[in-house]
Amino acid sequence: MSTPSGAGARPPRLNAYDQPIGEPVPGWSPRPRPAAVTLAGGRCRLEPLDADRHAAELHAAYVSGADQRDWTYMFTGPFESAEDYRRYAEDAAACADPRHYAVIDLATGTATGTLALMRQDPDHGVVEVGNVMFSPVMKRRPVSTEAQFLAMEYVFDDLGYRRYEWKCDSLNAPSRTTAERLGFTFEGIFRQAVVYKGRNRDTAWYSVTDTEWPAVKQGFEAWLAPGNFDGQGVQRRSLAELRTAAAPARP
Repeated sequence: MSTPSGAGARPPRLNAYDQPIGEPVPGWSPRPRPAAVTLAGGRCRLEPLDADRHAAELHAAYVSGADQRDWTYMFTGPFESAEDYRRYAEDAAACADPRHYAVIDLATGTATGTLALMRQDPDHGVVEVGNVMFSPVMKRRPVSTEAQFLAMEYVFDDLGYRRYEWKCDSLNAPSRTTAERLGFTFEGIFRQAVVYKGRNRDTAWYSVTDTEWPAVKQGFEAWLAPGNFDGQGVQRRSLAELRTAAAPARP
């Protein structure tokens, strides 16, 4: 896992025994758990997953691709039929952890993907975004970035969490690229962490902390602004560029 180092690192605090200890967290109290709320954005909204409302639309969006490769690194799926997916969605919607949300594309009014807030640790203010399944119609579109932003904004600004995690199979290059694009910091590989679909998973860990969130948030807001896209919908400045511009200068 990453640790502060180098000439700019702050020396650790010492206790009465000259032992290094962490910085205080004044006024800390356990945070609320993610709730069944609706989170509204300019291009999409997140709604609590509901099989009656969302399952058919989600299955149709998922099967719109040329093949089923998007399920390779998921713990579940692919699903042979709409009814199979509906049964999964019913079980997922009944869970509080993971708390599943459907992504509604405002341009079409339909559900086109899902994500979940999971491994919730209210006592320490830590939560993971996972079970991210964005359909082919969402990929490489601003709506997918906004969906991630809405979840992150809810966790940090509304719930007051300190740490927001992203974990994936270390071999899942697209997921790792997405985490870095969204502003997560790579922390390391947990070897032989999981067995799924009959195979090993070494898990890559990423995070954003509450101290990093202000610059990450400013980057998202600048990137999502209408003026950042030309008439063909092509970005003028990248998310990484705008996030770097928002980051405070180092002393």
